[in-house]
Amino acid sequence: MIKKTLIASSVLAVFASALSMNAIAVDENSFKFKALEESANAADWNPTSPWKLPNGFAQAVVSDETALNIYNAGRDDWHDMNVVNETGPQAGRFMYRTHEVRGVPEGGAVSVVDLKTGETKILAQDTTWTALDGIRWTPWGTVLFAEETSGGRFFEIELNDDMMSVKAVHDRPLVGRLAHEGIDLDENGNVYVVDEHRGRTDGCDDVVPCGGSIFKFAPETYGDLSAGTLYVLKVKGSDGVGQGEWVEVADPLNARLSGAEAAGQSYQRPEDLEVIKDKLYVAITEGPREAKTNPADGLLSFRDENGSRNKEMYEGRVIAIDLNTMKVNNFVVPGVNAPVEIGKPGEKDHQSGFDSVDNLAESPNGTLIMIEDNKPSDIWFARTYQPDEFGLSKRVRLFASLSDPSAEGTGIYFSPTDPHTLYVNIQHSASEDGDGTWAIYRKSFNNKRQYR
Repeated sequence: MIKKTLIASSVLAVFASALSMNAIAVDENSFKFKALEESANAADWNPTSPWKLPNGFAQAVVSDETALNIYNAGRDDWHDMNVVNETGPQAGRFMYRTHEVRGVPEGGAVSVVDLKTGETKILAQDTTWTALDGIRWTPWGTVLFAEETSGGRFFEIELNDDMMSVKAVHDRPLVGRLAHEGIDLDENGNVYVVDEHRGRTDGCDDVVPCGGSIFKFAPETYGDLSAGTLYVLKVKGSDGVGQGEWVEVADPLNARLSGAEAAGQSYQRPEDLEVIKDKLYVAITEGPREAKTNPADGLLSFRDENGSRNKEMYEGRVIAIDLNTMKVNNFVVPGVNAPVEIGKPGEKDHQSGFDSVDNLAESPNGTLIMIEDNKPSDIWFARTYQPDEFGLSKRVRLFASLSDPSAEGTGIYFSPTDPHTLYVNIQHSASEDGDGTWAIYRKSFNNKRQYR
């Protein structure tokens, strides 16, 4: 624990140095790397350096359970998603994190880390909160977070001037009662959310299509989430791609059922979304493995494990929605423009591949970053510019992989004030007090930015 604490202190000193800069130029080569050939093997796990990284990159703890242990007695803190204060006079200094615990008497929590001093504390906690997941900073200076349970709530935090205490927490029911995970906003103040519903396995209440939809909340007034209209994505086309449109949801307080009744497109467990320029990228986590492209029209054909055709099911893909034209297309699909995972590292005939995509993030130069809800949990980079004629990314590469045998990575995030550091959480680690937030960065910035 002492070694991890020393590393964390060193990293925080770097962040303090970065925060003192008036401006930080985005170096598009800061995350230029040679792709990994294979995922991490759990047999190689080292708790002090759990991430397998390309040559030239390093890792260090930002804050873990040795700095703040919210749920003691051997319980993991389940660090989930990250964001910093992206605007304001101290932009980039404070990191806010959700903790995805369920069924605990203390209730869910949001924590905050002062990246300049290292102080870590509970920002907000409530005995009724559970499975807190997505978190975002708003351009008007508040923090959004939500619950990943059926009918989960959507909250907005107003902060005090110290940025480490709460003025008020508001429930925003009109954004939708959903199994919330991903949250993002566009430049017009619209809020995009998903319903993490596994309709195929959890049931659909005799409504087809059922749940698992993508939603947009359009506020009546920019920056005011207390009034507005909730819409669900409807898609005309097969396999959940084609021409889309936003259709109004009649009852946001029962958004899953109401969205299905409005013919919202059903996806199997959408988990996260990311707006990059005029595209909304959405991670669809589950589905069958086989995906083939018809050379005649470029359309994908998907099949269940038993070989039957199924138009709504996929194996961990990412879709892209053009917010101008509302055209929906596949962007990353295993077996098409990314390898399919076979077995685990160390096993015979293992093949590292793209499986169970979970969280998304944007790199400083607009690349889409994806992390898996899987073991080993891999981080992938997908080029967003100049996709092929069918909208698929032309370059999908393996950047990092988690060796911790029981954990998954989550909460990938680049602070807009620090384009040289990728933040990522480790959740339910096999290491005692091992849940926490890590920084991954290029070693070549050592002299320039004092990385350890």
